Amino acid sequence: MPTLYIGNKNYSSWSMRPWVLLKQAGIPFEERMVRFDAFEADSRFKAEVLKVNPAGRVPVLVDQGLAVWDSLAIVEYVAEKFPEQALWPRAVQARARARSVVAEMHSGFSALRTHCPMNIEAALPHIGALVWRDQAGVRADIERISSMWTGLLEAHGGPMLFGEFSIADAFFAPVCMRLRTYALPVPAAVSDYIGRVCALPGVKAWIDDALQEHDFVAMDEPYRTSRG
Repeated sequence: MPTLYIGNKNYSSWSMRPWVLLKQAGIPFEERMVRFDAFEADSRFKAEVLKVNPAGRVPVLVDQGLAVWDSLAIVEYVAEKFPEQALWPRAVQARARARSVVAEMHSGFSALRTHCPMNIEAALPHIGALVWRDQAGVRADIERISSMWTGLLEAHGGPMLFGEFSIADAFFAPVCMRLRTYALPVPAAVSDYIGRVCALPGVKAWIDDALQEHDFVAMDEPYRTSRG
């Protein structure tokens, strides 16, 4: 059985993506959480992760002695290993579009990442209002995400971006968490999609675990001095 190394569920958006994909698809795996403390070379986190990933980052999937790191590489590996799951859309054009939007998520939306880090347990609408007022880059990212999601939902009929659950939904699940934490304004169709994503068993399981964590990681908390 493969082992997925992840960081804190409350904070680690990159870990969330492959974990949700595996969970939602019903693919058995073992979880190994390496809690965040610091990212310096002498940190406990780095020491633990470097044992399986020379890049020293999570997530990492270890399967039969093979270590696969980076969330996009992991989901591609899983999709190839379990083709019967149709984790990418089956139609060629839809599959190409899904890969395009996943790649855009993987490399883009830097303003949203910077100013609205994932923090599932927190409720920060007051911060979201300030970010929305002051950060044009965040407004542009949300406009692009809203346009993308609305277009895909209309084209494929929902309930997920490409009809059925796919890698694209797993990749955008952390964005749903950000939009919810910071209460950023989105159209009704996007809000409804967020609700459906949060209700997915795999996503709900991640959220429930994140809410049960008791860690407060200061480096991931630009807006709070304590949890709760």
